[in-house]
Amino acid sequence: MNINLIRKSGKFNFEAENESGFTVELDAKAAIGGEGKGFRPMEMLLVGLGGCSGIDMVNILTKQKEVIDDISISINATRKDEEMPPIFDVININFQLSGNLSAAKVERALSMTFDKYCSVSNILGRSATINFTYEIKGSK
Repeated sequence: MNINLIRKSGKFNFEAENESGFTVELDAKAAIGGEGKGFRPMEMLLVGLGGCSGIDMVNILTKQKEVIDDISISINATRKDEEMPPIFDVININFQLSGNLSAAKVERALSMTFDKYCSVSNILGRSATINFTYEIKGSK
């Protein structure tokens, strides 16, 4: 896995590119001179958590023969601002699912995702408490 970053403009605005050519822009917070031209690095960690756990959830539910019409994920995190570096303290992640889904199978998929499969969760969970919740809405 290779990622390359180049500085685009301003003091802290970078563009990251992966091996497939996909890009994302990053910037620092305004308090230190960022210009709001991209995600902040700590936000990218939460994006990684959402993507990793979302992919795992869809994969596990599909293997369980569950019909998942849609999924959206909301993440809220707090940081230990009194410490340096200010790492995440608590991360709350909520899955909004729609489809003909069994609550028991969703709960099993969540446990498997966060206990076994999601690499990002396993890394962040070493320093932060990760809480996950879910809601199931009927089929579209």
